[in-house]
Amino acid sequence: MARALVITHTVTESPGTLADWLPAAGLELDVVEPWNGMALPDRVDADALIVMGGPQQAYDDGSAAWLRQTKALLRTAVADGLPVLGICLGAQLLAEATGGRVAPGADGPELGARLVSKRDAAVDDPLFSDIPLSPVVVQWHWDVVTELPPGALLLAASPRYPHQAFRVGEKAYGLQFHIETPPEMVRGWAAADAAGVEAAGLDPEALAERAVGVLPEIEEVWRPFVERFAALVRGESRTYLPVVG
Repeated sequence: MARALVITHTVTESPGTLADWLPAAGLELDVVEPWNGMALPDRVDADALIVMGGPQQAYDDGSAAWLRQTKALLRTAVADGLPVLGICLGAQLLAEATGGRVAPGADGPELGARLVSKRDAAVDDPLFSDIPLSPVVVQWHWDVVTELPPGALLLAASPRYPHQAFRVGEKAYGLQFHIETPPEMVRGWAAADAAGVEAAGLDPEALAERAVGVLPEIEEVWRPFVERFAALVRGESRTYLPVVG
């Protein structure tokens, strides 16, 4: 079975539903927890790299001792043409690692169940082509990608923050949003971040329950996306052909 190295950054942001969806799609997960004392490898000795979310700042390597090494692994994976999936902080680290920029969101946090809009370029993308025009996702971030890496392709946007999903090269994907959240994960975030959520003028419990309510729709849309990522790792996905001119 193909294997993916998975880097997590906190106990509250595990692979979530990916721990079920990806193995069922033929992709075994090797999870590394540097926040729990596990050492990151010097290289990605796997068929893919997946980087999860967390409370750290992608633009501040001092916010966690392992961020610099995580960025180095992302750069190497992209350069080697390995499939990459970065979610929330993982997407921000992918952006920073490949020449983009991340900063605190000027318009405040983006939280809860929200819609994103597929961009025209996504029509020809092997993972995004079958995604609906305005899929629902779970948002939970205070920082945002302010500049995409050079040559990156924007695949999805939102009115508040435009860089919601992007691809670097042919096989490295960043998702600013979450698609992997079981109910207990969302409720845990709302409880832990209650003060910040309330400061943004929102009700943490109501926000979490609304997000939990859309999880079946998220699975319907995004589990096939995850399965297509697994197929990409196995070499069974169609190849993206860049448009020239």
